[in-house]
Order: sequence, then C-alpha cells, then structure tokens
Amino acid sequence: MPQDTNRNPTGKLNMTATRVLFFDVLGTVVDWRSGIAREAGAFLARVGAEQVDPGEFADAWASRYDASTEAVRTGQRPFVSLDVINRENLDATLVQFGLAPSELPTAELEELNLAWHRLEPWPDSLKGLARLKERFIIVPLSGANTRLLLDMAKRAGLPWDTVLGSDVFGTYKPAPQAYLRAVEILGVRPAEAVLIAAHNDDLAAARRCGIGTAFVARPKEHGPAQTTDLSPLESWDFVADDLVHLAQVLP
Repeated sequence: MPQDTNRNPTGKLNMTATRVLFFDVLGTVVDWRSGIAREAGAFLARVGAEQVDPGEFADAWASRYDASTEAVRTGQRPFVSLDVINRENLDATLVQFGLAPSELPTAELEELNLAWHRLEPWPDSLKGLARLKERFIIVPLSGANTRLLLDMAKRAGLPWDTVLGSDVFGTYKPAPQAYLRAVEILGVRPAEAVLIAAHNDDLAAARRCGIGTAFVARPKEHGPAQTTDLSPLESWDFVADDLVHLAQVLP
C-alpha cells in the first residue's frame, strides 16, 4: 500500500496537502434510481408492460452491475464500457420481467439504455460541487465511461474540472488500478487526494490505496426501503449529510 504522508501522528488527514477531490457519481452525485425508474416507466407503458413496477425494474437492472463488472476486474472478459454492460443487463432484466428483447424495437432499447446519460443530480450536488471547486480540483471517479459522464455533466451542469471514465483506467472500482491510475493522471500522490462516496465499500478500497475518505449519506439512493450505506461503517476522515455540508466540513 502506498505510504500515507498526509496524516499527522494522530492519524487525522492533513487537508492542507489535499489537492484533488474524487467523486463517486452514481448514487453519490446523481440520483440514478429515480431517473431510471422514470424513463423505464415510460418505456414499459409504450410497450404494453404497465404491470411492471418501474422502481423494481430499475433496481433489477442496476443489481446486475456488480457481477458484470467483476468479470472485467477478474479478467474473465476484456474491458467493455458501462454502456455495453448496461445494454447487456437491460436485455437480461427484460427477460426477468417476462419481456422478450428480440420482440421490442431496437431503437427504443438503445434510447432507454441512454437514460444512464441523463440522470439528475441530487438537490445539493450543484451547489456543493461549486463550493468545493473553489478550493480543490474536482473529478469524477466512477464506473461510468467517459462519454456517459460527459453527457451527464453537460445536461446536468456538473462542474467537473476534467472527466475520467472507467474506460481510461481499463477496469472498474474497487480494483486498485482505478484509484491509483486516477491519482497518477492528475499528477498527485494518493495522500493528496480524497474520495467522496456514499458507499462504504468504495471508501474502503480507496483507503487501501492511501487515498483520503469522505462519506456522504444518500439514504434514499435505493428508494424508501434502503437498508445499506445508511451510515458510515468505518472511521472515515470526514462524514457529511450532503455535498453542501461537506463543503462546510472540509477545512
């Protein structure tokens, strides 16, 4: 693990040396479930499948992400972008709900897959990012590919200083290469960066690479019945209610 030279003897992060803030995006900066459910609901209505609950459809589609990206991380398949993975998983999700992808218009399926490019930020995200950008370089560190992140940023007004998708790293978090390649590209040491995320496992992986950590609570990411990531599970360097609060918490 890289040597951590950005902490004082008590273990507290030295923010005066921090230059870059990396952000998990899906769930932390944008509300993926509401956006996917909304567009899935419209799609399902158009194809005569109103009986399918849009929220359940969104959950089922997203739930395939971990297994699909794990195949890339472990070398079971070559790297493919999240757009490709999402499209494959969309077909599998349709089958799960009794719909045959081959019987549905291809153009409709491709357009629904692009819903991931059109996700809306959480209400605090734009203000919080703008405030943090005044003091730090802010960069997404996401499983999403570069074009997806660019489209999302242009549409939603996310003020990134630069955009690095998983296609730049050639793998998916929580593979160490994703975090370490990001700091290398930005020209900083791991100890000069902090990852902001709503997911404890993401932060744990970043910490193992010597990167600072900040937990931002998103208790409705998975809908009203969410049971995971409701609170920090480790002693992260910072904990905040949202990104505006984080801008106040970071020294």
